[in-house]
Amino acid sequence: MRKIGFPLIALNFKTYAQAFGENAVKLAKIAEEVSREYGVAVMVAPPVVDLARVVREVEIPVFSQHVDPYKPGSHTGSVLAEDVKAAGAVGSLVNHSEKRLKLADIGAVLERLRENGLMSLLCTDTVETTKAGAALGPDMIAIEPPELIGTGIPVSKAKPEVVSGAVEAVKKINAEVHVLCGAGISTGEDVAKAIELGAEGVLLASAYVKAKDPKKVLSEMAETALRR
Repeated sequence: MRKIGFPLIALNFKTYAQAFGENAVKLAKIAEEVSREYGVAVMVAPPVVDLARVVREVEIPVFSQHVDPYKPGSHTGSVLAEDVKAAGAVGSLVNHSEKRLKLADIGAVLERLRENGLMSLLCTDTVETTKAGAALGPDMIAIEPPELIGTGIPVSKAKPEVVSGAVEAVKKINAEVHVLCGAGISTGEDVAKAIELGAEGVLLASAYVKAKDPKKVLSEMAETALRR
């Protein structure tokens, strides 16, 4: 399984208008450029239909935004781990707040990813769900209170106890799981606070994808992460 470095800046492109087709490639190339300039790990998760196109254009890790808990078969419209792997992606987000899964399905998706040698970034929303998630053995967990997503109000400042509590909980249950935080992360200062609280990186979307100058935003975050 391919390794990812830490601290990690994980960029979820979601399905914003700024992130389709050639725009997905452009955003991924900017992320790769910043990663190389600062020596900081950066991962991108473009729209699923753009996975293969982005993989061909960059060498930084590319994740799917979602995988369904199915093996190949009659599952019209589903996203399979095998297809994600065939596209050249190295992992997937799991249970994002905008693509929730049942607990049983989360376990199945994580197993499907493992079977295909793919990494997992499991999204959780509370310390309690983080505990349950850590027990399932994902590679990474991103704690994201959904009420703060897209608000510009960073979880690392608004709810620092959620970040530190998640880090502490995961260490007790499975110390091999890396903990990131997300929701409202938009500045280098937000990244610095997240790492200060024990997180090994951040997961963000709109602050990068919708920025007038994505490189400037990401460079500030990378520079801060490097200092930490």
